[in-house]
Amino acid sequence: MIHTLKTPLRLVRAITLPLLAVMLSFSVIAQEQPPADDPDVQASIRLFSAWMEGQLAYRGIPGVVVGVVAGDDLVWTQGFGHADLAADRPMTPDTRFRMASHSKLFTATAIMQLREQGLLRLDDPVAQYLPWFEVQTAAPDDAPITLEHLLTHSSGLPREAGPHWSDLEFPSAAQLQALLPERQAAFSPETRWKYSNLAYTLAGMVVEQVSGESWAGYLQANIFDPLSMTASSIDREDPKLATGYGRRMPDGSRAIMPFVDARAMASATGLTSTVEDMARFVSAQFREGARGENRLLSTASLREMHRVRMLENDWTRGQGIGFAVMRVDDRLYVGHGGGYPGYTTHTRIQLDDEIGVIVLTNTNDSGPSHISAELMKTVGQAVARATKTEPEPVEWDADWARFAGIYRSTWADMQVVLMNEQLVLLRPDADNIDVTQTLEPLGDGQFLLTAPTGGSAVGEVVRFVEEDGRVVRMITGDSYADRID
Repeated sequence: MIHTLKTPLRLVRAITLPLLAVMLSFSVIAQEQPPADDPDVQASIRLFSAWMEGQLAYRGIPGVVVGVVAGDDLVWTQGFGHADLAADRPMTPDTRFRMASHSKLFTATAIMQLREQGLLRLDDPVAQYLPWFEVQTAAPDDAPITLEHLLTHSSGLPREAGPHWSDLEFPSAAQLQALLPERQAAFSPETRWKYSNLAYTLAGMVVEQVSGESWAGYLQANIFDPLSMTASSIDREDPKLATGYGRRMPDGSRAIMPFVDARAMASATGLTSTVEDMARFVSAQFREGARGENRLLSTASLREMHRVRMLENDWTRGQGIGFAVMRVDDRLYVGHGGGYPGYTTHTRIQLDDEIGVIVLTNTNDSGPSHISAELMKTVGQAVARATKTEPEPVEWDADWARFAGIYRSTWADMQVVLMNEQLVLLRPDADNIDVTQTLEPLGDGQFLLTAPTGGSAVGEVVRFVEEDGRVVRMITGDSYADRID
């Protein structure tokens, strides 16, 4: 299969892979070989594909499309199973899915875009933009609910705006506005993390109020078009949409779910997209610089969105602006999941490696979060290894061994120990041997202090003072310690 993506100012390259697998490139990869051709990546693809085929066979999952992103490139994507069982229509990379709560990432991005233009602030009260906004507070002295509260699920608002997940009839804007005064906030703002579709519905309404555009119109002009997300839409039926199936019943059957319009709650759950378009959105999370062209936001705004702003009370997960933040095996991931009648989806992004995985399914019991975890630890990590570029190391100088010794300050003694062409810092009076603080050579007799935590002068320059051919002092950032041995 030959598959081509078009994106502004980027050279696009299409490569054929067996069956439905396609290696898609958003830009030329500056490597000797494409990541998808790396033997380790190919082996991981075979491993994941075998497991995924087994999941479909043994669990009766109708279909799944997956994608692995590296930087600006959709390195690998493949469809498994069927987009429609009765029609024998296979899953392909251009199959559309209801993305459900992935919509919230776009809502948060829109709010941050408007903030960059100076049209709103995150600490503004919601009522400043929606004068009709009124709910029964959890406590009489509760502070006003702000835009940041909406975006970080710290508002305390109810999860929903009526029985729309039961009757599949989502409210209109007028119905939602009439409903709100009857709603009781479950918690005071910032008391705890509490997921709320209602909160993101209100955030989307703020976008419409401030921009003067419809929700769909704003996304088209400010996110879809800049990223060439040509297959994405809001609450629009599409012949390429995968048929949505309900959960598997005891007899093995699955109900076919109807198309459901999210109406006023589109900013919380109304997005339709594909693995290819979502890969473009994932790639946008890695770009640096000011907003413009295919950069949706400035570097500073993206960092804000990806940083934990609200912790779940048991500290197992965090919430950024739009993005969920997860810690797995000492690695941080950001992303989101989604569930809609007949569809469940998940995106997982490792920012340090600039790797993302996308899982789109057309049923409600496929477990896309688990699938994305397996995809990341197999193909995703293999791609990370294949695309990793190491900085040119400074060649070790045997003369640096002269810096090893004990240095004393008012506060503590520190010992510089030579270990296998590596200088490490050790507290000689510590209860345990801890050599996680290292001195990485920068050249010209200077070193960079590295450490797993930020309590020390991590990231600052370390240099040594010599007098008459003898090392007499170690200067770490703005502090110093004198050599005593």
